[in-house]
Amino acid sequence: MTNVILCGGSGTRLWPVSRTYFPKQFYKFINNMSLFQLTVLRNKDLCDDFLVITNKDQYFMALDQLGEIGVKNCRFILEPVPRNTAAAVALSCLDVVKNGSDIVFVTPSDHLIKNADAYKRVIDIGQNESGKGGIVMFGIKPSYPEAGYGYIEAEAEAAIKPQDGDDNDVSGDKNTLISAVASFKEKPDKETAAEYISKGNFYWNSGMLMFKPEILLKELEALCPAICEDSTAAYENASKDGRMIRVREADMLKIEENSIDFALLEKTKLVKVMQLGIDIGWSDLGNFDSIYNALEKDENNNAVNSKEDMIGFNSKNNLIMSGGKMIAAIDIEDLIIINTDDAILISKKGSSQNVKKVVDELKKRNSELHTYHLTVYRPWGSYTVLLESTFYKLKKITVKPGAKLSLQKHFHRSEHWIVTSGTALVTVGDKEMLLRTNESTYIPMGFVHRLENPGLIPLTIIEAQVGEYLKEDDIVRIEDDYNRVEKQ
Repeated sequence: MTNVILCGGSGTRLWPVSRTYFPKQFYKFINNMSLFQLTVLRNKDLCDDFLVITNKDQYFMALDQLGEIGVKNCRFILEPVPRNTAAAVALSCLDVVKNGSDIVFVTPSDHLIKNADAYKRVIDIGQNESGKGGIVMFGIKPSYPEAGYGYIEAEAEAAIKPQDGDDNDVSGDKNTLISAVASFKEKPDKETAAEYISKGNFYWNSGMLMFKPEILLKELEALCPAICEDSTAAYENASKDGRMIRVREADMLKIEENSIDFALLEKTKLVKVMQLGIDIGWSDLGNFDSIYNALEKDENNNAVNSKEDMIGFNSKNNLIMSGGKMIAAIDIEDLIIINTDDAILISKKGSSQNVKKVVDELKKRNSELHTYHLTVYRPWGSYTVLLESTFYKLKKITVKPGAKLSLQKHFHRSEHWIVTSGTALVTVGDKEMLLRTNESTYIPMGFVHRLENPGLIPLTIIEAQVGEYLKEDDIVRIEDDYNRVEKQ
């Protein structure tokens, strides 16, 4: 079985923690582990390999986090632009068929599942049912009327009790059922969600799917021929380098932007919903209220990501993420306080679904606050903006050992580099020089240049940019080790 991990979301409801270039699946919410890492670890012993579908700009972040947990049996499909889950699932099935796996298990990268034993039991059921030719969805029994989830209406009269792969009852689980799907419901208001729950045959859509890849591709060909044809062309035209597949942007843009639910699952007769009768401890962590519910609480029912960074008096039932700064809370209750280096979110609990409105407003203002943190991760390392004004910007740049930035130039700024630790190999025009700690150089506007770390320890420099336009799109790449040069 191959675990296909959908890893391209932006998590706008978790701003300011989640940004376009550092989405929520990579943020370390739980025990210094990211949701992406937790997804891989819980499936590591259940699957033969992994196929990660992610944005090309997030590939190296995913690769670094896989390295931290020691997982190597992973392939990647890199999307130049997002086209929703139908394209991602189609591309992954084409690759899985080529690599010979019998079953595909599609999971989001940003969900939390706390009960590992129960989870393994339902995966066993799913493998057996999907092996019979069905497209299996995993429905979570709702515990409250959540307006932020999609719902699956099960055909109650047609429900049967499943069996595991050994044709026995599944470890005493008497309440899990398999049935056809009567309907799919998009995110309802709370009153409608409460009505669904009262009927007893509505389940939260977990976003997890299990099926034989050949069967899903056949259904796509019959019910969504354009998506199937365009995805096949995009896969065949993609560049393939070992365990990495890069889809061309022009091919990706031809694929209809649609979810797998709308495009296929609502049309096919093969879809089944597994109505989980055991609690796997599932949450999609889609907003800060769900983050609060997932985290451990102190004696005052506060969820605090760092107890050392919080002093509280007569304050209870709050979610406080300090971002490394001391937060003093006095006489507050039922609040969400999220601090980052460049933004603070304060909200009442129960209102965090509206964070997306803040992101929409930032986009209208043409602000980069929804796109970047002050620290931005790149394939060669990272940079942190230390100070910024209209005509100058100060950065700390860290380059991994053996890594180098692209050979590039800028039309609107000049740069001064000062080495603070490590050794830098610097190219400016046709000259190459070696700089050590406390040495510096100047790069005039328009000059071709490159920064490289030839050493065995991280290289850190301070970069002072001066110019009339200092945004990141003033980079013309000429050569690049990470395939970021725009092809003409």
